[in-house]
Amino acid sequence: MKRCLLILAALIVILLPAADSAFAQTTVGVRAFEQYCATCHGNPSSKVAAPDESQLRRLTSEEIEAAFGKAPHTNFQGLTDEQKLRITQRLGGRTPGIAQIADARRMSNHCSSNPPISGLSAKPSWNGWGNDATTNARFQPAKAAGLSADQVPRLTLKWAFGFPGAEEVYGQPTIAAGRVFIGVDTGAVYSLDAATGCVYWSFQADAGVRNAISIGPVKGQGSAKYGIYFGDIRANVYMLDATTGKLLWKVKVEDHPVARVTGAPTLYQGRLYVPVASSEESTAGLSTVYPCCTFRGSVVALDANTGRKIWKTYTVQEAPKPTRKTSKGIQLWTPNGAAVWNSPTVDTKRHALYIGTGDAYLEPAAKTTDAIVALDMTTGKILWAHQDTENDAWLVGCGSQYSSENCPKDLGPDYDFGSSPILRALPDGHRILVAGQKSGMVWGHDPDQEGTVLWKAQLVQDLALGIITFGGAADEQNAYFGLKTGGVAAVQLTTGDKRWFTPVEAPPGAPVGGQNAALTVIPGVVFSSGWDGVVRAFASNDGHLLWQYNTIRDFQTVNGVTAKGGSMGAPGPTVADGVLFVGSGYLFGAWGGTPGNVLLAFSVQ
Repeated sequence: MKRCLLILAALIVILLPAADSAFAQTTVGVRAFEQYCATCHGNPSSKVAAPDESQLRRLTSEEIEAAFGKAPHTNFQGLTDEQKLRITQRLGGRTPGIAQIADARRMSNHCSSNPPISGLSAKPSWNGWGNDATTNARFQPAKAAGLSADQVPRLTLKWAFGFPGAEEVYGQPTIAAGRVFIGVDTGAVYSLDAATGCVYWSFQADAGVRNAISIGPVKGQGSAKYGIYFGDIRANVYMLDATTGKLLWKVKVEDHPVARVTGAPTLYQGRLYVPVASSEESTAGLSTVYPCCTFRGSVVALDANTGRKIWKTYTVQEAPKPTRKTSKGIQLWTPNGAAVWNSPTVDTKRHALYIGTGDAYLEPAAKTTDAIVALDMTTGKILWAHQDTENDAWLVGCGSQYSSENCPKDLGPDYDFGSSPILRALPDGHRILVAGQKSGMVWGHDPDQEGTVLWKAQLVQDLALGIITFGGAADEQNAYFGLKTGGVAAVQLTTGDKRWFTPVEAPPGAPVGGQNAALTVIPGVVFSSGWDGVVRAFASNDGHLLWQYNTIRDFQTVNGVTAKGGSMGAPGPTVADGVLFVGSGYLFGAWGGTPGNVLLAFSVQ
């Protein structure tokens, strides 16, 4: 049996890097399921008693893969191995058999020792999504950065680490206690030495891990002194012993079958605040048998030491109810949506959490969709919500047959707030919440006046093409945002005036352009990772280009794993102790992209 698993693992390693970059798991998996599986699974007129998609998603990838070898699935004609793999990945959350090849124990570069983590203050760190949960500004001060603007042009590759079997490095690297913690699409989470890239341990989650990891002290967990926290795309949240990688607790924060944790859980003073999103929007948009839509976004507060749920708040307060049916007899539901894709921002003055919400999936859109929302940290009560785009229902008008192929002109604008609100103090003592929207609009809200709009800045001529997805960064003067149209812009915090805009053109032959990944700032420098695979550094005062590096190439890795860079469309670079860390590899069905499986560390030589 073990020999068979190793052979399967070897085949996966060979097949995955060769996958067509346009064949992102979501699109191929959805379309293949629609073509070959939906005639039975979820079809009310089917004469076969088959579990619907919601039930299938509760199975593991290995269980789904095994079903393809049993009747009636053995009678399929034309279903390729590639399509079977993508269906399995989509429903199961990871590639079947991946645990065997992703295991760090099979790597050649184990660290010579693994001393217990004794503290977090001895070395500079980048902890969690925004580096500071009370601003989520993605800003690293000069001392902790250990890297100045005049040194950036001399950055060179220090080491590269390859992730076996991965196509997407969509977890952001966290730096703490001289270690790097990062998760990838295989569900593997790794602990590496920040200086050399040697590997301490790996942990296998139930599904892909696509958020930043937070680290903090723990109590009552035996010998563990520090824990790391993250979620997966099956809505599980984990705490591991930061030194050893041992699982200390695991909690499922949402039972909805397509729920996921994409935004990084925010760790603050013994509580973990978990944002909950879903894949329901894309699932329904490409299907004619999915009962759209019953998911509501939420934030869940957990006791960081034990995982005990303290409170849970749905962003749409009213539970979904059945409305009409499609022409195929599929039940539709409302209200829904308002997913929370971003890491909550902590306001210690107001004792509040700030989040941005996504759109609705079917009309009518609740007042808390496409909104900035404030929650009481103690109880989870919604303190206020300010909706910046009304009536944004992605699948509006598609009620008779809501596949996006049949009604593309009726789709809502899809103006989610996908990125975390940035909380900054202004020179006059006032404060501001700055939030970038997928439209390409940036909003300045007053956190002390229930979210009153102070200013708005339209960064693109055509709002539908702006697509600020994973967010910007801010220093004390400006906020900075990358745009899908290609380019980086600076906006003055006090007025919303555009300070500068630097257009970015993809290199010749790049499959896709745009700057959707989150930005990162150190004094004098803005870092941006592109869909074209290029990581760039811009001067924060005027936007001129300081440095760039094309990651779409083969790398010789410290762990001996074959690795190549790819597109970068989600997490941003992180900086600590003189080193810039960049994960490379990202796919998205609608926009394509280039797979990749490498973490790169740059320093000044």
